[in-house]
Parts: sequence; structure tokens; C-alpha cells
Amino acid sequence: PAMGALWSDQRRCELMLEIEIAVCAALARRGTIPQEAVDEMRAKARVDAARVAEIEAVVHHDVIAFVTAVAESVGDAGRYLHFGMTSSDVVDTAFAMQLVEASRILLATLDELRTAVRRQAEAHRDTLMVGRSHGIHAQPITFGLKLSGWYAELTRARRRMETAAAEIAFGKLSGAVGSYGVNGPDLEAEVLAELGLKPEPVATQVVPRDRHAAFFSTLAVVA
Repeated sequence: PAMGALWSDQRRCELMLEIEIAVCAALARRGTIPQEAVDEMRAKARVDAARVAEIEAVVHHDVIAFVTAVAESVGDAGRYLHFGMTSSDVVDTAFAMQLVEASRILLATLDELRTAVRRQAEAHRDTLMVGRSHGIHAQPITFGLKLSGWYAELTRARRRMETAAAEIAFGKLSGAVGSYGVNGPDLEAEVLAELGLKPEPVATQVVPRDRHAAFFSTLAVVA
């Protein structure tokens, strides 16, 4: 259920809204937009995934639909939403937040599995069973030995998962084509730190996809 909720359209929209407001707050601290607008956003801003889908069916653009839906809830303050940002700033950064949270769930589950397997390995350290080689009976082993091999593999899997989680925890707020044409690297670093992410060192329009490829490859190996 926790993983299902994390990957719902509603949760994705809520994370996108969190990013938008965090950027606006950073802009207000710099005097670029009024603090009153940020206060109004925090008090009134809501997003409904169903409403976003309705608007997207008309405008055929996911982030325009999202920003429009949020702006409906905040009134005039909505004019400052998405200031200096490109679509992938909010989409890729929200995706990173989802993947980081998913990693926490997976790591916790791996820990539970490792604990269970170790408990059984110790309980069956003297439980004899047939070893196998070339598909036939070989010398005897214990079931505990068999489970110990699984435990060792799960331990390696956890280390790989930790590395993949660290490598995916990068967002971008560098604007169109990653050139910081409006908002600077200082704002990006400040906001991403609040969101628990690190700035992509060299982004284009998107966070580089090798990060995602490595993450999902790791999931395949763990599985």
C-alpha cells in the first residue's frame, strides 16, 4: 500500500506542488516575488490529479495542466508559479523524490528479508540436506548453508540498493536546457537541499538518464 500510494498520480502532483512552492519561497527570499504571494500559496494551494487530467485533455501538456490546476486554487498569486522553470525541473525533481522514497521502502523490506533468512539459516545450521552438482545428488550440506548463501547475496543486494538510491537523489531547477537562464545555481542548491536532493552537476533539459538506467538495472539485479 505504501508503494502504491507513492506512485499514484495524486502523490506525484503533490510532490510537484511542494517543489513549486519551495522555489517560490526561495524567490521571495531574494526579493524576486512578493512574500505575500508565497503565504497565499501555502494557505490555499491545492492540487487534484483528476482536475489536472481534465485540463491536460484540452491543452495536451502535462505541466501546463498541473500549473493551471494549482493556479485555480490560489488566485492572483498563481501568476508566480513556475517562475523561471522548465517542465522537466518539476517533473524530474518530483520523480527523484519518488525514487528516493521508494528506495527507503525497498531497503526496509530488504532488511526484513535479510533478518528472516538469517534467522532460518541459524536455526537450520545442522539440518542435513542433499547437495547438488550437475543436476544430481552430491555431498551432503545443511539447509543453513544454503540459506547463508542467500543471506550473503541479499547483503550485496542491499549495498547495491544503497548506492543506486544515492545516485538517483539528484534534481534540477536550472531551467530550459539547464543553462540557469532565469534562476541561478544558488537557488537550485538551496531548494533541492530542502527537498532532500542534490543538484545535478551538469543537466540539459532533463536529469541525465544514465541515473535512471543504473537505478532500474539495480532493481533488476536485486529482484
